[in-house]
Amino acid sequence: MNNLRNSFPQMGNDDITAIVKRVYLNLADITVEGIRAFTMNKDQILARHRILNPEIMDPYFEKGQGVIIVTGHYGNWEWGALSPALQTRFKIVGFYKPLKNKFIDSFARKNRSRYGTYLSPIRETTKTFEDNKGKAVIYLMAADQSPSNRDAAYWVNFLSRDTAFLHGPEKHARINNYPVVFVAIRRVKRGFYELELSILAENPASLPDGEITRRYAEKLELLIKEDPANWLWSHRRWKLTR
Repeated sequence: MNNLRNSFPQMGNDDITAIVKRVYLNLADITVEGIRAFTMNKDQILARHRILNPEIMDPYFEKGQGVIIVTGHYGNWEWGALSPALQTRFKIVGFYKPLKNKFIDSFARKNRSRYGTYLSPIRETTKTFEDNKGKAVIYLMAADQSPSNRDAAYWVNFLSRDTAFLHGPEKHARINNYPVVFVAIRRVKRGFYELELSILAENPASLPDGEITRRYAEKLELLIKEDPANWLWSHRRWKLTR
């Protein structure tokens, strides 16, 4: 509630309370859908997590170029480990934080990669980019978490607040000069989502430092404002200050 009040100071308590109730409904749906992902077949995934405009990726594939796709924890991001490999010709690489329980970690990683997505531990991000240089690879990166390194963070005005953003997506985009694409995940109805791709940066190396992150934050904010309840307000997103 504190996050929502600070981000939408114009809203009254009744409006905030109504959003909070829907936030928990969204969280419950995402939890159940995450469990359901372990047994979903290809047809179910394609029907429930559909990319509307995958053709905008074709020119990059024809050039054998890597692309960074950024999203946020909005709607169902969990199925993003399964659906892209079924809807594009690229090799798909996702980054994840390994679980402490090695058995559960192995089980989850094997299941989430069963349709072709390669999952790389976040500590090996740089190595993964280097190993796949010169290949047509999509790198999936959720970029709205609160960063652990205050000094390396990019700071952007986001949802009415001075906000720290992870530096990784922009860093790797600029080093490799890979195009950056934003994916907006929208719930069409319960259990069904549509994904819309839009290009954030064609030539990242030519942009001022921080510009890619600013564009990402702007896109994500617009998406959140469409339906605030679909974002994860329950985490301590603004625990860092400058």
